[in-house]
Order: sequence, then structure tokens, then C-alpha cells
Amino acid sequence: MAEAIKNRYEFVLLFDVENGNPNGDPDAGNMPRIDAETGLGLVTDVCLKRKIRNYVDIARGGNEGYDIYVREGAVLNVQHKKAYEHYELKPESKKLPKNEADAKKVTDFMCHHFYDIRSFGAVMTTEVNCGQVRGPVQINFARSMDPIIQQEITITRMAVTSEKDAEKKDREMGRKHIVPYGLYRAEGFVSANLAQKTGFTTDDLELLWEALINMFDHDRSAARGKMAARKLVIFEHETALGNAPAHKLFELVTVAKKDLTRPARAYSDYEVTVNAAAVPAGVKLTEK
Repeated sequence: MAEAIKNRYEFVLLFDVENGNPNGDPDAGNMPRIDAETGLGLVTDVCLKRKIRNYVDIARGGNEGYDIYVREGAVLNVQHKKAYEHYELKPESKKLPKNEADAKKVTDFMCHHFYDIRSFGAVMTTEVNCGQVRGPVQINFARSMDPIIQQEITITRMAVTSEKDAEKKDREMGRKHIVPYGLYRAEGFVSANLAQKTGFTTDDLELLWEALINMFDHDRSAARGKMAARKLVIFEHETALGNAPAHKLFELVTVAKKDLTRPARAYSDYEVTVNAAAVPAGVKLTEK
């Protein structure tokens, strides 16, 4: 595979939802996640990483080095056995191989074989132990730019579940939860130092940008409503250590509602500004 990246990156992703639930909260009856103190909507990092994994699986599935470790229905110990079988090693319960070189081999195999381990890292200290790695790509919770309204919509189904129900009624009622509109902002980081340890390459990085832009187009469902990636702003440093603090770069991307007298119902209701003139020396700005 290609050489690991040598530059640090930060990025800002703006995405929106219309009449859908971007990330249901199982602790609240699957209502859209919300910050109880501010009313701002939330989308977890785990939710966003799931969509990235799914896109990579669609775009590169079946290619060497682009298998997905955390996938629906996967048994992690079975995934781990692939590394031991590849090197004809016998796993010892909950322990890495005693030989340090063999231990490194199985961990490196997992990084090389699975895109999401190479990107996000993984704790693989299960019954079949492959160690653990911290991934170079990390994403914060996304927050909506304004407080969201959690709406509960009653729906009807022109059918019933059982014969017994058919004797009493000819349809059943249900509910779905939506956000009428919300613009969300997620911020992320890509560490060149951690990329050296997992083997995260320039090709992997380009695939990450591709996934962030296109992942919602391959995650459609009635519950999601209409979701779209609206803007991706990338900050590339000249060095692995970086040339400016991440928070100062994030502050260069601002989002403001144009009309404060009414709720936003479209991306066009916001003005997004990227202060390119204030980008520090040694940092390259890219907008997608």
C-alpha cells in the first residue's frame, strides 16, 4: 500500500437534515438526540463513523485492505482469527502471542486488512487478542447550529399484525420522530503521528474525504428524511506536528442564520463564511 500520511489535518463538515431523524436516542424512545441544556441537536461520532464505514464498504468492498471490521452482524473474535490464521499462529485465550514480533504481526495485519481499524483504531483485546490501536481519524459529536424541534408524527398502517387484531380493527397506528430542519456541524482531526502506527495512507485520506461528502447519499431511509453533506472545509498543515492550534482553525469557519425572526427550513437560510485571509502560515485551506 502507499506511504502513510506525513501531514496533520483538521476538518469541518456541515450537513443537514430535512423532515428526518439524523440520530435517534435509544434512551429517549429513539427521539432525535438533543443537548438537554441548550436544545441543540446532536449526532454522535459513532453514527458518523458508521456511515463512513458503510460508504467505504460500498466503494471499495472486496479490495485488499478495505474490509470493514465493525459491520452489522460481525463476530469480532472471528475477525481476529484471520490474523492468526494468516501467520499460522495459535491464539492463546485473551493474550497476545508471547513473541513480540508475532504480537506485532497480528496487530499490523488487522490495521492493514481493515480500513476502519487503520482509520479509527480499535480495542481488540477479546478472547482472541489482537491488541489495540488508536486511530489517526477522530470526529467530535456534531451539533446543530440552532436548537431543534423534536416532532412526533402519528402514522397509520393499512394492515394489522395478526388475525386477532383483524377482528377488532382494520388498521394500526404508529409514530415516527423527525426534525423539521437542522444544520449540523462536525469537527474532526487526522493525526500524522498516529497514521504512521496504523499505516493510514494518502489513498485512505482521499477515501475519507470522498466518504464524508457522499455518505448520506448511500444511507437513505424513511426515518432519515433528506440528509446531505453541504460543505467540507479541510485544513492541511505543512508538518506532522502542525502549524496552528486546531481550535483557531475551526474558528475560521462561521455559520450565521440570515433571518432571526423565523426558524430555518433550508441550507439557504444560513450564511457560511470561511475566513481564508486569516489562515495561518503553514496551513493550506481546501473547500469541497
